[in-house]
Amino acid sequence: MFFDRERELELLEQHYASGQAEMFVLYGRRRVGKTELLTQFCEGKRHIFFVADLDAEPALRAGFSRAVNTVLFGSQAAGGVYSNWEEIFLLLAHNAQDERLVIVLDEFTYLIAAHPPLASLVQRLWDSNLRHSRLMLILCGSYVGMMEEAVLGYKAPLYGRRTAQFLLETLGFHDARLFFPSYSPEDQVRSYAVFGGTPGYLQTLTTAYPLGQVIQEQVLTRGTFLYDEVRFLLQQELRQPRAYFAVLEAVAAGHARLNEIKQTTGLDGVTAYLETLQNLLLLERVVPVTEAQPHKSRRGLYRIRDHFFRFWFRFLHPNRTSLERGLNQMIYQSQVEPYLDQFAGPVFEDISGQFLWRLGLNGKLPFIPLRIGGWWQANEEIDLIAIGQDAALLVECKWTTRPMGLDILRDLERKSALVKGEMGNRHLWFGLCARSGFTPQLEQEAKTRGDVLLFDLPRILIGT
Repeated sequence: MFFDRERELELLEQHYASGQAEMFVLYGRRRVGKTELLTQFCEGKRHIFFVADLDAEPALRAGFSRAVNTVLFGSQAAGGVYSNWEEIFLLLAHNAQDERLVIVLDEFTYLIAAHPPLASLVQRLWDSNLRHSRLMLILCGSYVGMMEEAVLGYKAPLYGRRTAQFLLETLGFHDARLFFPSYSPEDQVRSYAVFGGTPGYLQTLTTAYPLGQVIQEQVLTRGTFLYDEVRFLLQQELRQPRAYFAVLEAVAAGHARLNEIKQTTGLDGVTAYLETLQNLLLLERVVPVTEAQPHKSRRGLYRIRDHFFRFWFRFLHPNRTSLERGLNQMIYQSQVEPYLDQFAGPVFEDISGQFLWRLGLNGKLPFIPLRIGGWWQANEEIDLIAIGQDAALLVECKWTTRPMGLDILRDLERKSALVKGEMGNRHLWFGLCARSGFTPQLEQEAKTRGDVLLFDLPRILIGT
């Protein structure tokens, strides 16, 4: 299945249509859909698609040679192996003088790891030959930090040669829910809370079965793809997976501040581990949305950015001993199902934030938001604040089975006084996002006042 990515395809098509030499860098986490996106883009175009792996340089060169020969000279010539990489790229430049030729080097970081001089070679050939051709060279990689260091960084050989770059991220809720359309609205939110927006995870789900059965059989069952996915990814991408496991365990357990993570893990240099996990888009540091200098804020909190990783460390990892013995049904019924709605609560806030962005950018809020995020101070917090140039919307989100009433609005109004000093002269609006709707009294007051916006679950799911 291939959902969304219209913006990314449009960007690729724009550079393809330029007719000039292009070096397009596409990077992002594993399973996020980079290869599928490029496959869709290459359809119907003259292209050579090569996916590198962990082989040695001679094997990779032989594989790329076969891919090049098959496209340029036919399958009967596929067996020829070029003696060096320069010969291959000069051949590609020659065959892209008069006609567009797309070259996709997927998992480019594997090529660099196997043959470190390759990046410098491509840089030299780009300056002397490739940039004068009609070649569209697409460099694609999974390890975000490595791609930034080897391709995009200031000291990288290819710095300044790229004509475009794009960081491909996970799908938002509005698009991820298309993978489980038969589920109820509540289970669509729960599914997003469990599996997040990674297409490589979502497309494995058997959503003909109830969500609980899917979790039990496709996540908590030994030997399934998702059961060992987190462990596999961290072991493959990181040199010290044990240390990163400790950091993610600590954050998943609720230790969100830097000092708490240091004390819980006992690791030296924990800041470096946190930075790497942020580069992998697995962890993020969040600060109150009102902070003028976020990087200097002392109110920063760390949280697991990927929903499935959060689920894995919250429910699977602590119960691994029992799950290894085949007790997946017992673990689901006793350790997962009773806490699933509590676990989904913060994700509902994330979904509500995405919804507000869509409304704002479509002109369906009283103002255009410039940033949206949470706010906290001591023991007080506001789930979301959408801040515009001259106005702000303070929002409370409730993932409960009880309709939201006037008491929630009154408490939000009370907290507005706490944040007012950080709002300047902005006009304040109030918003409520509810799973279970609103009481008649709250609906009546919202109609009467005009500064209160109510968003129920059906509207949040539709996204308009």
